Amino acid sequence: MEQVIEISSREFREKQKAYFDLADNGAQIILKRGRKQAYIPDNDLELSPEPRERIKKGLEEIKTGKTTRYTMDELQQRLGL
Repeated sequence: MEQVIEISSREFREKQKAYFDLADNGAQIILKRGRKQAYIPDNDLELSPEPRERIKKGLEEIKTGKTTRYTMDELQQRLGL
């Protein structure tokens, strides 16, 4: 039977590694944000060929070091957030 765990965003922030480990081992993590919003995994996601190829290309760029790293602050500034 698949384990389902519902947690708050605060709890997730405090124990990220533990929840990532649980998800890696098959648990379904439902992340709640406030009272009205929840993020639920969608196991029925099917990608069309174009996004699949873009992901494949991106992963290859990561492996070959053709990436740029940003801190969260740099990324937010770059995105104008």
